[in-house]
Amino acid sequence: MCGVLRQLMLLPLAFLSITPSCSAWNFHHQLNGTTPSNGTPMNGSSSCPLANGASSNPLQVYTIAANNITASFIPYGARLISLMVPDREGKMQDVIVGYDDPQDYVKDTLTNHTYFGCIVGRYANRIRNGTFVLDGTTYNTPKNELNKTQTLHGGSVGYDQRNWTVTALSDNSITFTLFDSGYEHFPGDVINHVTFSVNSSYGLKRPNPQAEFTARTISLSLTKKTPIMLSPHIYWNLNAFKNETVLEDTLLQLPLSRRYVEVDSRLIPTGNIGNVSSSLNGTLDFTKGKLIGKDIKSADGICGANCTGYDNCFIIDRPNNASDWTSSPQTMVPAVNMSSVTTGINMLVTTNQQAIQIYSCNGQNGTIPVKSSQVARNKASGDGNGTVVDKIEQYGCLVIETEGWIDGINNPDWGQDPFQIYSPESGPAINWATKGLLQYWCRLIEAIKATRAVTKEGKVVPHKNNICKLFLVFCIKYYF
Repeated sequence: MCGVLRQLMLLPLAFLSITPSCSAWNFHHQLNGTTPSNGTPMNGSSSCPLANGASSNPLQVYTIAANNITASFIPYGARLISLMVPDREGKMQDVIVGYDDPQDYVKDTLTNHTYFGCIVGRYANRIRNGTFVLDGTTYNTPKNELNKTQTLHGGSVGYDQRNWTVTALSDNSITFTLFDSGYEHFPGDVINHVTFSVNSSYGLKRPNPQAEFTARTISLSLTKKTPIMLSPHIYWNLNAFKNETVLEDTLLQLPLSRRYVEVDSRLIPTGNIGNVSSSLNGTLDFTKGKLIGKDIKSADGICGANCTGYDNCFIIDRPNNASDWTSSPQTMVPAVNMSSVTTGINMLVTTNQQAIQIYSCNGQNGTIPVKSSQVARNKASGDGNGTVVDKIEQYGCLVIETEGWIDGINNPDWGQDPFQIYSPESGPAINWATKGLLQYWCRLIEAIKATRAVTKEGKVVPHKNNICKLFLVFCIKYYF
């Protein structure tokens, strides 16, 4: 491990002499039919979000693969644009929300700015009033949310808009690198590396290999003490848009999240830490697992003003027992378990982070299309509830961000500085998350799906999903 870190610390030397150009940003304007007069981005930033010195084409697609899993990326935002895994019938499904055409991600930045599939940073989530104090010095970052009252995901031109350099590529892994020379008024220089890898593993209880997707970011502060909190911003849909929403077919469990960060109407932390069991009669309690839609209508106002749904930071409470190997503050622990009854795809997320942000796509409204490639797969298979979903509706996906306690830099009483503030003398900031994706196949479920029930009206109807939901947890445990 030490040898790897020494090699990573040498990498910044290759980037210090780079002179940015705006050629890629000009290409961005060509895509949108506009002509920049001075190379300034349309969002008002003075930098070039597609040209930070990287030599690669920001929209070139790179694909890595292993048994039962294929992932594709573009350097623009070090962005995951497709993740193909098999469902219970062995059909490959894309479980990532996004676009088929890489150019659409650039257009999205200027319109919806969804952050589909990208790495966000230098500091993920929100910064209250776009300001923080470090060693007595006040820093102001660009305010890019809610009428420019606060900072979101690193500022006006965050890591999601940068052209990352591909520094390593193999059949099953890819590494992107970004040299941040004080972007968005954050102090000092930071070198960032993100490695995505895919793998497959077998287990004694599993008839099929488990596909694994890993995202690992390593960030090094080179010159000054600075906040660092990167996070993958991936939108998931394990039912592969065979249903309009994830509410009634997707089970979510956060087994270690007994607490959450309370926020105000702007989604800025109040400083208070709440207990999920007492949040609106347990609306935020996913410790035992439940359908995403079970209590979502009760989640009124906890995701911001005029919002119903989830957009919350769940704290990962590691065991207090010092003899337990999972009690170390940055040990990899199973933090999220999510499964779709429709496709039979299960995802187990393990991470070294201190929290998880869960967003239930409350802001989607049917104006963004589902990838045409996935629509075509659904049409060809005839799966779903009789209609083909071609638009991303409200609650049509779920974002899972592995990260620290949000706005921890403005809440020193929380004691999160060791996980969010870094200097040239400290170790690197590491965000490590592995998603194990498995198509569950359970004889019990398959048998029950074939059974029938009699309604009050005397009609004989298939039981299907209702019974599957009851036994889904059993099957997940059986195969894991």
